[in-house]
Amino acid sequence: MKTILNFVFLISMISNTFSQQTRIAKSEDLKSAYDIQDSVMIKTRDGAFISAMVVRKKGISILKPVILQYTIYVRDKGRDIKSLKEAADQDYIGVIAYSRGKRFSTDEIFPYENEASDAYDVIDWVSKQEWCNGSVAMYGGSYNGFTQWAACKKMHPALKTIVPYVANRPGMGLPMENNVFVNPNYEWSFYVGNNKYLDTVSGNDRQRFRKMQFKWWETGVAYKKMDSIDGSPNRLFQRWIRHPAFDEYWQKMAPYKKEFTKIKIPVLAFDGYYNDSQNSGLYYVREMQKYNPQTPVYVIIGPYGHFGTQVGGELNLYDYKVDSTAIINIKKITYQWFDYVLKNGQKPAMLKDKINYEVMGANEWRSAPSIDKMNNGFLKFYLTDKKSGKYYSLNPKKPIKKSYLSQDIDFVNRQLQNNDYYPDPIIRKEIDTTNGYVFISDPLKEPILVNGSFLGEIKAGINKKDLDIGITLYEVMPNGEYFHLSYFVGRASYAKDITKRNLLKPNQIESIPFSNTHLVSKQLSKGSRLVVVINVNKNPFSELNYGTGKEVIEETIKDAKEPLKVKWYNDSFIKIPIWK
Repeated sequence: MKTILNFVFLISMISNTFSQQTRIAKSEDLKSAYDIQDSVMIKTRDGAFISAMVVRKKGISILKPVILQYTIYVRDKGRDIKSLKEAADQDYIGVIAYSRGKRFSTDEIFPYENEASDAYDVIDWVSKQEWCNGSVAMYGGSYNGFTQWAACKKMHPALKTIVPYVANRPGMGLPMENNVFVNPNYEWSFYVGNNKYLDTVSGNDRQRFRKMQFKWWETGVAYKKMDSIDGSPNRLFQRWIRHPAFDEYWQKMAPYKKEFTKIKIPVLAFDGYYNDSQNSGLYYVREMQKYNPQTPVYVIIGPYGHFGTQVGGELNLYDYKVDSTAIINIKKITYQWFDYVLKNGQKPAMLKDKINYEVMGANEWRSAPSIDKMNNGFLKFYLTDKKSGKYYSLNPKKPIKKSYLSQDIDFVNRQLQNNDYYPDPIIRKEIDTTNGYVFISDPLKEPILVNGSFLGEIKAGINKKDLDIGITLYEVMPNGEYFHLSYFVGRASYAKDITKRNLLKPNQIESIPFSNTHLVSKQLSKGSRLVVVINVNKNPFSELNYGTGKEVIEETIKDAKEPLKVKWYNDSFIKIPIWK
């Protein structure tokens, strides 16, 4: 019996050893299955160098299309190589290129500024390699989404398609939104600009930058002095804030106006209703539909945030339980798209039309031929001065008699205003009513689908030359809770032309149009009511416009001696897009 047990033990040991050796062999085989070039240097036309990595399957002599990622984020090498191996496993060649000045590039780092030209040079180099069949496609999210559109500023014939996720558009979304500088990019400039990789120490030190923001707010020093409070010069921040208009500095970074007519390749874009920079990503789509409607641009958009979009959605978003059908396999759809464009494969099944969107509350996907055709009507409401319970009436009838609501803003007093517009949480039991004005509609007589971006026009008179406005849109559900639908933050002096400041005339009624709001699709219930909150933007999370007409970054608390007096006129209106 003992001999048998010893024999069994011996066989077991041999079997385990063999299994272990097999696993090691398989692991080594897996490593040897790829040809990895991790120290490629690509020279640009102006003499700079771009650091890149290339991954191919070994033993394959057939020329193949290339899937290119172009990024400023130099993360863990293993993570990036893994994504390149995914491309190789899908029968492509994977290439990742890092922005000028990053990784092994010895050049200086200037986010945004060189990507259009450098992306062209990278694509040119890739297309001429012995393993490339002459076709290049791009994908990636956030900054990597921006670099794809930057590559379209001057189209290279080898670029066949792009798949941007939540693409950034510098100057529109970040570092400013509707010409108001917002603060998230302040710390980001250290994160990507301090070294050749990523400064995770600075990037993760939220307490440091939060303390800086509130100290700036409390002391009332000029916005341009923010880095003196922090104690570390921020060269990129200083570079950006010199351009509050959407001027040539920003325009040259990506396609602008008629340059969209030259983009002849199909595009698949992903975005989210609660993506902070949604007006960046959808800017490109809208401009393509405006200047180049014949070029196929597809969109998949749903209840996602900035990071959630890039992984196909999250089950819980800002305490909101996301519809189950909204969760998608974004990587699978991306490669289905590449196969469709580059290999004559089948178009991804969920692309029923150009704009494909998930309807919150209905748990279903719908489609439309364009963003404008997501809706077939509007609910138009006037912001009246008549009371409706504890709020004011949001009324479809235009008031017969012109009147207004008064609001005084004391900038010396550091009470926060318009501090409640951010959609976190999406559903809340109460909203801040301590400042600004709240307007509420009558209960809906039937269910309505809100579909698109709300817009409108504010009629206001002020005693100064400028103001920053915040407008937030909610659904008050039958149970009394508030569902955050969308918002707008913008500068009045740029409302009619984002490229040129036009100061308001004191003590005159001015028309302030707005439209660049966050797109949403939401099924509203019978009995729900719509709520609009209007306010002056005054908080530590963006620059503070004191209204003097000087450059806002130079204004200080010394400019706060005279309070801002606003008259919100009752013929101001909002138009909410709906599908009947």
